[in-house]
Amino acid sequence: MNYFDKNALKLSHAHFRAHIKEGDTVIDATAGRGRDTLLLSTLVGDRGKVFAFDIQEEAISSTRTLLTAHGRKNVTLIHDSHHKLCSYVNEAAAVVFNFGFLPGGDHSVFSRPDTSIKAIDAALSILKEDGFVSLCIYYGGDTGFEEHDAILAHLQSLDPPKYTVMLQSFFNRKNCPPLFAIIEKNRVPAACLPLRSFRARP
Repeated sequence: MNYFDKNALKLSHAHFRAHIKEGDTVIDATAGRGRDTLLLSTLVGDRGKVFAFDIQEEAISSTRTLLTAHGRKNVTLIHDSHHKLCSYVNEAAAVVFNFGFLPGGDHSVFSRPDTSIKAIDAALSILKEDGFVSLCIYYGGDTGFEEHDAILAHLQSLDPPKYTVMLQSFFNRKNCPPLFAIIEKNRVPAACLPLRSFRARP
């Protein structure tokens, strides 16, 4: 892959296309303007389901307009915080996050470390085995580094036997280029599972 013309968002979309299957149930935890929601809706097909969350009514409205324009009907829009996603969805093959503020919206309204980390943990709790959580982390400027630092520290603390975390950074680009991270829920080989106790026959 050539990275010259890539960014965090393009890397995330490439991962979606490679791993999301028709019929999957997936979550867009930060609907924003709906572009990720639309892509996810297309990838899971008519047999799949997308649940899209956003705490801002403006984002929900923008997403609904975009989906209607493309005739997509397999999306449930939820006007609520992403850290409450377990209240709406029992299991998902993928959960997608974009941390920061709404593009073109009020920069004083943006995701916060406390609810963002709760949302990541909520996503992991309902993630299917071999599923993934995608994170585009926008930082610097209006939002500063508080959320960036908290999320990275949390990702580093995840249990390696349960999760694999991959972080990509455009290291020599200026002005705080967004980071792309993937958390995979590891499939535990049968040989690593604890043996079931048994009683010998008399």
